[in-house]
Amino acid sequence: MKRYEILAAELADDIQSGRVAVGARLPSLRQIIARHGVSQSTAFRAYYLLEESGLVRSEERSGFFVAPGAERMESVGSTSMPLADATKIQISDLVFSVLDAAKDPGIAPLGSAFPSPELFPNARLLKSLTDGTRSLSPWSTVSDLPPGNDQLRRQIGMRYVGSGVPVSHDEVVVTNGALEALNLSLMAVTRPGDVVAVESPGFYAALQAIERLDLRAVEIPVHPVTGLDLNVLATALEKYTISACWFMTNFQNPTGVTLSNEKKKTLVEMLAQRDIPLIEDDVYQEIHFGRERPLPAKAFDSKGLIMHCSSFSKTLAPGHRIGWVCAGMFADRVQRLKLMTTLSASIPAQACIANYLQHGGYEKHLRKLRTSIRSQLASMEDSLARWLPDNVSWTIPSGGYFLWLQFPVEIDAMALHALAIDRGVSIAPGPIFSASHSFKNCIRLNFGHPWTTKLDNAIRTICEILVDPAVRNSSSGSSAWAEHTPTLR
Repeated sequence: MKRYEILAAELADDIQSGRVAVGARLPSLRQIIARHGVSQSTAFRAYYLLEESGLVRSEERSGFFVAPGAERMESVGSTSMPLADATKIQISDLVFSVLDAAKDPGIAPLGSAFPSPELFPNARLLKSLTDGTRSLSPWSTVSDLPPGNDQLRRQIGMRYVGSGVPVSHDEVVVTNGALEALNLSLMAVTRPGDVVAVESPGFYAALQAIERLDLRAVEIPVHPVTGLDLNVLATALEKYTISACWFMTNFQNPTGVTLSNEKKKTLVEMLAQRDIPLIEDDVYQEIHFGRERPLPAKAFDSKGLIMHCSSFSKTLAPGHRIGWVCAGMFADRVQRLKLMTTLSASIPAQACIANYLQHGGYEKHLRKLRTSIRSQLASMEDSLARWLPDNVSWTIPSGGYFLWLQFPVEIDAMALHALAIDRGVSIAPGPIFSASHSFKNCIRLNFGHPWTTKLDNAIRTICEILVDPAVRNSSSGSSAWAEHTPTLR
């Protein structure tokens, strides 16, 4: 190990052992240099590694502090998982069985993929729908066909530029939610039999899309602290002819992890060297808890290879199903596929969102939304700490609304899911997030709903179920973060 890695490991041990408390200020660079006899560069690189790993956070002009949840995180500098073979996918039946079980509105929605509808400005959206459709031209049924409503696309383009991503609205194609944007992007750059790199754990809809299009997937591990394993990706790029990658660089589903800007830049450079397209799923980009929205990988794209997909479904209007893809060099191809498949996103809904972005106070709404969800996260964190045993671990994300929990290896998440449903609680079990049905001792929880006694009791119910012999599988495999061999699916 290099000197800065050794120093980082020593500091990490102090944090994770509890010798340095969460929130405590860490020694300054000058103190580290004097205490350990290292150079300023070594001290800085050690803190940078700790920050990238999520163990510490920096505050301008104040120094470095121990991050919330750091005492439960895994060690810094853990080794990469090995790469496995690529295969076809069979995941849909498992996903549908889990989703169908959670449709009852009386179920505590900890396994839901959506935030609470109570968080959205429904009354103001109704006004925007009225105002927007009133101003529609009779020719909008033609003029608003793909790539979509021009005013809406310009508003989306301005938001890119305002966040430091200099793209043209001409790249934007409006779709029926982000899921269609992601699927169209995948269709634009693949043919049956092609290999696609996906995250593990990762968004189950990506696996379903690959299954439907008769593609093969190679799983790239995602660590809940450090994110996508670029070393394994590099091996995959050498071993396979990869036609596309489908990754979430911000607030990844299900782990909640965000890649550092340095890792995003490295990822883009790795793919650009081989002209491999990146389908970037960034639907939670606006639900950030820091001062600024994190940059997407798209911000580092100089070749037009990144298809950046997002929507208003998670932040503003789920039922309107308005999403988009900023498709770079593939914009024309995606636009034609849109015309060939679903023809157009709802024209009144496009007009509504365009009007709201211009007149409805979207930024004010987003600030309120982030405050609410961050408060809900704190409530769930308190409940988890109160009810769950110490051998259950999780990390605190800096945005989005998901927590990824890891139980002891003998816990069967699918059995836990089934028993929880019977007692009125939905969870999202780990195997639905993996092409190889891994992560059998992990679950995803949703904190996107206002916290209530019902939700607190739901966490207590999960704890009670953990003692049931039916959820304990003595023959279960290794821990999700121990060495395993993901395969091409």
